[in-house]
Amino acid sequence: MTAFSVSAAPLPSINVGVLKFGTINWEMDVIKRNKLDEKAGFTLDITPLASKNASSVALQGGAVDVIFSDWVWVSRQRAAGKTYTLSPTSATAGGLFANPESPLSSPCNIEGKTLGIAGGSVDKTWLLYQAYCKAKEDKSVSELTEQQFVAPPLLNKLLMQNKVPLGINFWHYGARLEAAGFQPVISLDEIVAGLGIETQVPMLGWVFDEKWAQANPELVNAFLDTSAEARAILRRSDEEWETIRPLTKAENDDVFNALKAAYRRGFSGTFGTEQQDAAAQIYAILAKEGGKKLVGDSNSLSEGTFWQSP
Repeated sequence: MTAFSVSAAPLPSINVGVLKFGTINWEMDVIKRNKLDEKAGFTLDITPLASKNASSVALQGGAVDVIFSDWVWVSRQRAAGKTYTLSPTSATAGGLFANPESPLSSPCNIEGKTLGIAGGSVDKTWLLYQAYCKAKEDKSVSELTEQQFVAPPLLNKLLMQNKVPLGINFWHYGARLEAAGFQPVISLDEIVAGLGIETQVPMLGWVFDEKWAQANPELVNAFLDTSAEARAILRRSDEEWETIRPLTKAENDDVFNALKAAYRRGFSGTFGTEQQDAAAQIYAILAKEGGKKLVGDSNSLSEGTFWQSP
């Protein structure tokens, strides 16, 4: 791990903006409680933020050094002249879930059904699912269904109350659905593979200004190494999970175990040329399906979207 030499001088700090109730707080807790930041020679300062939009505003306004976001946003910002970049970390992914009483003969056989969607009309799983159904079954699921765009916790509530038969939700809400007996019809990883992209690509990661990173390369590397160490601890240590259990807000053992299993399934390994090429393919599909509302004027993945450590 990258670390600075220990001295009497105050440790340099990194201010990280994270969603107040986001799952990334589990990792932050592991770092702070085990003093992984101090051992690596820096101080991690955490700024809780209320929303994804608040995160981007905090980064752009200089209130924080780093946020947790996705590379589609980074690519759009770079196309607009910004110098943000992303170090990939998380391959945890959601998918489409069905009420146990509403089995599907195929992932796209949903004609006439109401489909709940978390994340809005340009949610990436929803867009890629549409592309998948066009490619695999020549179906326009947006025309064949009625969509309800709702907040993730409300979508789970509607599904569990049998008010909607199908829902596309994020991974940690999906884990709760699985614990309640819902069928994972198709995951984001399976959708991407069905589109001919066999490489798992982390959709999320740490975002920062590359100019700041170039001016502080040792600090940035120490932070990224520490983040990776925390994820590795959560991958292997059941004791650590018991410690962070209150943060998961798991309602029972089934939900807790489902969250732990889903997190570990999404553990990301290496990220190199193969993954970057796959990301470019995914971006092109998202640009086609989501249009300007998602990607602005950038129809291809911007150069420099992914951080390359010097």
